[in-house]
Amino acid sequence: MKIAPFPALRPRRNLAHEIASLPYDVMDTAEAAAMAKGLPDSFLHVVRSEIDLPPGTDPHAEAVYRQARATLDRMVAEGALVREDAAAIYLYRQIMQGRAQTAVVACCEIDDYANNIILRHEKTRQDKEDDRTQHILATNANTGQVFLTYREVAAIDWLVESECAAEPLYDFTAVDGVQHTVWKAVRTDAFVQAFRNVPKAYIADGHHRSAASFRAGMARREAAGAGADPDAEYNRFMACLFPSSQLKILPYNRCVRDLNGLSSGAFLQRVAAVFKVEDAASSAVSQPCSCAMYLGGRWHRLSWSLPASAQADPVSQLDVSRLQEDLLAPILGIGDPRTDGRIFFVGGIRGNDELVRLVDSGQAAVAFAMFPTTLEQMMAIADAGQTMPPKSTWFEPKLRSGLLVHTLD
Repeated sequence: MKIAPFPALRPRRNLAHEIASLPYDVMDTAEAAAMAKGLPDSFLHVVRSEIDLPPGTDPHAEAVYRQARATLDRMVAEGALVREDAAAIYLYRQIMQGRAQTAVVACCEIDDYANNIILRHEKTRQDKEDDRTQHILATNANTGQVFLTYREVAAIDWLVESECAAEPLYDFTAVDGVQHTVWKAVRTDAFVQAFRNVPKAYIADGHHRSAASFRAGMARREAAGAGADPDAEYNRFMACLFPSSQLKILPYNRCVRDLNGLSSGAFLQRVAAVFKVEDAASSAVSQPCSCAMYLGGRWHRLSWSLPASAQADPVSQLDVSRLQEDLLAPILGIGDPRTDGRIFFVGGIRGNDELVRLVDSGQAAVAFAMFPTTLEQMMAIADAGQTMPPKSTWFEPKLRSGLLVHTLD
């Protein structure tokens, strides 16, 4: 695959911890406003710019995209963000609860995305694609990185380790306890050459950002017509490339608001006809082909064997697929979990106590704590050209927006 250095916009050293923000899609408007309170240079003012407009403003209104551009321009004009004199590649390390993961931050080609060298495993929603495409075109920038992974390459590991021995550009710990460290690489050409030995990369998180970057780049090409420059920055998008061996997927748990007209007893009886059901002392899920179900103030362990039809199909082997096909659809009537408002999803970072709270408070009738999907499962599904069920993976820690910005010109 191809990677390229880029002349980043990035924070002044003393402002990095104030500017860096969680990505746009992990909070709602009210949460974003609360996080940005008292922080005029928080990058949430760019990625969730509706927080600076009158309450009730549609987050997809044209005024929101104009506000994002105005804020980005202000931060550059005031010197909060400065532009590198030359294109560079960066290293970005996150440490959460003692576990470290280090990415190469560079630009990838939209043509590699189109030609399935950068593989996806999720479907995207048109409205979310439209939103991010508009945001990229309005700001003329990739304001958030796409989270990519690749199978480990020893030469890249050596380069990363050697570069990270230098003095970092930034090194701070965010309010959630995650440490963020960024270096500017010296061996740019060596990284570019080393990644030519990576046959493919996988989108771990950021399917909508990837699709939007492709669409924005194609729009810029079409606008340029015969004068389109194959080396222009709009042909590329910013990504963090992590070796898969360093990543950890957390479970993505399920909650359903009602029991589809069944009593608790009748529901449990129908579940027991399909799954092995046992009382559970805790919510821990320690192996695949099992999950924990919280119903009526008690945890139950559900377990199953894979049907013969699933043996050759990597999607059907997923625990979330078995739950959907054998319980959520036939028993609870959840036909399409992407669109059915009766089901909602809770990232594993919140812990299983959150599932208890949701059921005990009446916001859900039943909850399911899942065993996490593995990186190998995710990559096998992408290799097969298939898509995973919605909300199959939850990656932590989240990449911080605003530490590095790639502009399209």
